[in-house]
Amino acid sequence: MAAKKGKKDVQWNVIKQVLHYVRKYWGLMALSIALAAFTVAVTLYVPILVGKAIDCIVYGQVDFKTITKILIAIAVLVGITAFAQWLMNVINNKVTYQVVRDIRDEIFAKLETLPLQYLDTHPTGEIVSRVIADVDQFADGLLMGFTQLFTGVLTIIGTLLFMLYFNLGITLVVVLVTPLSLFVANFIARKTYSMFHLQSETRGEQTAFIDEMIGNAKVVKAFGHETENEERFDEINERLRKASLRATFYSSLTNPSTRFVNSVVYAGVGMTGAVAVLSGGGMTVGVLSCFLSYANQYTKPFNEISGVITELQNAIACAGRVFELLGEASEVAEPEKAVVLAKASGEIECNQVDFSYVEGQQLIQNLNLRITSGQHVAIVGPTGCGKTTMINLLMRFYDVKQGAICVDGTDIREMTRESLRKNYGMVLQ
Repeated sequence: MAAKKGKKDVQWNVIKQVLHYVRKYWGLMALSIALAAFTVAVTLYVPILVGKAIDCIVYGQVDFKTITKILIAIAVLVGITAFAQWLMNVINNKVTYQVVRDIRDEIFAKLETLPLQYLDTHPTGEIVSRVIADVDQFADGLLMGFTQLFTGVLTIIGTLLFMLYFNLGITLVVVLVTPLSLFVANFIARKTYSMFHLQSETRGEQTAFIDEMIGNAKVVKAFGHETENEERFDEINERLRKASLRATFYSSLTNPSTRFVNSVVYAGVGMTGAVAVLSGGGMTVGVLSCFLSYANQYTKPFNEISGVITELQNAIACAGRVFELLGEASEVAEPEKAVVLAKASGEIECNQVDFSYVEGQQLIQNLNLRITSGQHVAIVGPTGCGKTTMINLLMRFYDVKQGAICVDGTDIREMTRESLRKNYGMVLQ
């Protein structure tokens, strides 16, 4: 139970972070919602006109003059609605890709401030996957949410109000079957979130592995590691295949499941409406056709919203990984009055320095070293003894855990990183 609550809290936190970025474009979002409301209202009014046209044909003599006026009105309304929907889609696209641009800008700025420790402990390909693939998946879900969620919810509410106006009994038939569709959508959504999250993680792992193998192709060939790499790639690829298939299978259940429920609703409306028409209960054939149209329009958003929810689960899973990167701690800030090392004489001193990359795994302990200006010192030893670590500490790519490293008598943590590193000359092998 606690795990489920924790997952919901994580999802809600991700949604709040997304809304924080969207809030910047609240004006465009308000216009999009207004256009959605307009298109829904017009779309729901058209079946009423169609019902009136049918009544002009079924009962008595065909009234061509009235039918012509109705058809012209329908054509004009449909044209206006099409333009409004186009404009709404343009706005939603604009908001989505502006949000994506803002997030990518922020991620890149974050990468510039991340400590070297994060970049050392996370594969390059995995980070690239978050910035490119995960943000793209998040954009697809966000765009679908903007485009279909607003219109879907408004259509459901508007259709119910129109149906209640015409006939309370048939409306109750529709409402009573609705919870079944909501239950199906909710069940599938809960299943798909964890599967899409696993798919996204495995995709990142695969991207990282490919990036590593391409970047170190010479090393792979030098040590004849091609076969082992193929086996490793096949294993990751197989896990991605299984995760993707499971996620796709459950998400693809949404449409047929909700369509079945929608068919039940449509049949219920047709049967009860036909009885009302035949019994002379005040319902005409035109009103029944209007009700059947509303039954379709009422249930259709459940298909769309179910699809949106499924896609949003994928988007939230990807967005979670993106915001996890953005939430990483940046480099330790420099002191307000940091010393600018103009020109170093070259005196370096290590006082009781302790350091480890991993908590609990001591690497350097109680190191004391003094190097005077002009002195030549060689740092030698076997692999893993701490040679590169010393360079990382001297250039302050990492900070010591205990003790201090001083240059010309000043602790390097009290200097600006830029001035410290400008005074070093480093030539890699």
